[in-house]
Amino acid sequence: MISRRRFLKLAGAAAGATALESSVSIASTERREPDPNALGCLFDATLCVGCRQCEAACNRVNELPPPDRPFEDPGVFREHRDTSIRAYTVVNRYDSRAPDRKHVHVKTQCMHCVDPSCVSACLVGAMRKHPNGAVTWDTVACIGCRYCVVACPFGVPRYEFDKGIEPRVMKCTLCYPRLEQGLMPACAEACPMEAIKFGPRARLLEVAHARLEKHPERYVDHVYGEREVGGTSWLYIAPQSFASLGFLDLPEDAPPRTTEAIQHGVFKHFAAPILIYAGLGVLMAKSARRRQQEDAAGDGEAPADEG
Repeated sequence: MISRRRFLKLAGAAAGATALESSVSIASTERREPDPNALGCLFDATLCVGCRQCEAACNRVNELPPPDRPFEDPGVFREHRDTSIRAYTVVNRYDSRAPDRKHVHVKTQCMHCVDPSCVSACLVGAMRKHPNGAVTWDTVACIGCRYCVVACPFGVPRYEFDKGIEPRVMKCTLCYPRLEQGLMPACAEACPMEAIKFGPRARLLEVAHARLEKHPERYVDHVYGEREVGGTSWLYIAPQSFASLGFLDLPEDAPPRTTEAIQHGVFKHFAAPILIYAGLGVLMAKSARRRQQEDAAGDGEAPADEG
């Protein structure tokens, strides 16, 4: 049975936490801007030839299991592929809408959102957004709730369901260890066509818009990732609509801005009931202590000190 002292501590902590939560300004739910040091990648779908050298480099650097089919096998393009615990990035082929080309190839991986839903959803801070733009996962802190998997608007994180001991969340990390060494992501370094350009996100946006302005006949007038779900570290330009290339039509507001606003409202309205319960706890404790003192006085004994 819980002691009165323990009950008071819990009630006080709950009341304090609730009061603190209810005092959080709604301003915290405003759009979050990219870190000035954020890096990223710009993918130009007009340059990609589907060689899958990016896949091979990612596989090698992250020490992933070899694929079922060789990276040189074009047969993989017969069906759509998603990222998995064995492949942090994949290239898919789509039919071209332009008469001068037959196919358009698109690379998929973690988008490394400016305001990541996976980070906001993580209960223990195992998912982290770094100033350089990378979103990583801490195997030590993770409790396996898989909220990050559900929260991601792009459906990227994968969970090792086949491992009963220490399963991991698997996804692209933007080659975070390489970034810390001053190196670029392996996929960008390996691309022979320079379809992947790596650098500061702000500079990549300038490059993307310059290409759109210079070659309006070559690209649709849209930089995917500039504003979707608050912005992403991976940016895309393409020769046809992004919907025809498998991209989701997502809102500009980052999901965490909505969910946190709801959380603040919920906690604000829960403040009164919890404070009431805390007050009742104090009254119960005082009443019990008074009865104890009365019983002790009736027996001719000094009341025990509860500390």
